[in-house]
Amino acid sequence: MKKKVIFITLCLLMFIIITILVCINHIQAFDDFIYEKLFQLRSNSLDVIMKGITTCGNTIPIIIMVIGLAITLPKREKILAVISPTTIMGMNWIIKHIICRPRPDHLRLIKQGGYSYPSGHAMVSIAVYGFLISYVLEYVKDKKWKIAFVSVFTLLILGIGMSRIYVGVHYPSDVIAGYFLAIAMETVIVLFGRGYKNDKNGSK
Repeated sequence: MKKKVIFITLCLLMFIIITILVCINHIQAFDDFIYEKLFQLRSNSLDVIMKGITTCGNTIPIIIMVIGLAITLPKREKILAVISPTTIMGMNWIIKHIICRPRPDHLRLIKQGGYSYPSGHAMVSIAVYGFLISYVLEYVKDKKWKIAFVSVFTLLILGIGMSRIYVGVHYPSDVIAGYFLAIAMETVIVLFGRGYKNDKNGSK
């Protein structure tokens, strides 16, 4: 438990540091550098791929995914599957309206309203696909399937974050900060939910 508390604290600390840098406008050079590097990779075929990947974090696919999890998972896990994205996206909305960072205003491949910081897609990808990683690690016993599922969900999370920068609606710092905050929150949610279960059953 101590290691997990340290991990959560470090993630929150990184989020706070990035937030401060964003607020005092001391991270723009980093954002612009990564932004330009990704734009140099643009091609018609990659545009199609990235647009497809970014939809995996859109509202409708996420709602469908959460409903599916709420139907298929065991009782306590389905509660966590609903609480996780609801709580994390609620926090995202609050912080967006506190920081009020405008989105990049050039070279967009898709239309996107609202504020930029932190990335909602990055955070919801942790809330849903990160939750699935934690579920697989907890309950899937077959090592090969465990590695396969974790690899797919991890690549999807990273792909969604990268796609948001690629399509021009987020700065890299939006995505990175979103990951740190969501990972911290997801870890707390999972620890509380499964920790309560384990304590109640006396298994740990």
